[in-house]
Amino acid sequence: MSRRARILVINPNSNEAVTEGLRQAVRPLCFAEGPEIICETLTEGPFGIETQQHADSVPIPLRRRIEAANDVDAFVIACYSDPGLHVAREGTSSPVFGIAESGVLTALTRADRFGVIAIKSRSIPRHIRYLRQMGLMDRLAGERPLEMSVAETATGDRTLDRMIEVGRELKEKDGAGAIVMGCAGMARHRRPLEEALGIPVIDPTQAAVAMAIGIIAVR
Repeated sequence: MSRRARILVINPNSNEAVTEGLRQAVRPLCFAEGPEIICETLTEGPFGIETQQHADSVPIPLRRRIEAANDVDAFVIACYSDPGLHVAREGTSSPVFGIAESGVLTALTRADRFGVIAIKSRSIPRHIRYLRQMGLMDRLAGERPLEMSVAETATGDRTLDRMIEVGRELKEKDGAGAIVMGCAGMARHRRPLEEALGIPVIDPTQAAVAMAIGIIAVR
């Protein structure tokens, strides 16, 4: 009997609450005939990836974890900065998905122009550089911050209200036809945010895992 395929979702920060949110987010993608989806925390990572320094601190630990993984058919790096994505791809023959890349590409299938909800203003220049590298600036309606920490987005009581406020600005002022949640810690808010805004809201981790499932299914 052939073994069940496996997808490893790695949270590059060391916040277990974020990892638990990822488990909840990918639960709808788990089914008996499909791949096993495992979510784990990179214990060497910072508590939240909120600066360029944070993002630059995790590529090598990520690469080591991926190189050490046995019987994994696809990897997902669950941080919206996609830290270490390219060096991780060099370390394995299995596909490696970054949630920012996957989330944005999914948004492009749902709307002509998309908006991004960032955790903080200082995250936005890092995200914009990435979109410029992808050649997608003309499809970006705008990016606006919550001005909250990764930990607050994962566990805070006022996160959803603030996300709705920022999401409405992206929709009504910037003209976004779809919203990408720009942090893995926001995962639990996707459905109520979409219901409040009335436009597609993309959880990038779900987008990346869905792509991984598709690649595994047709390999």
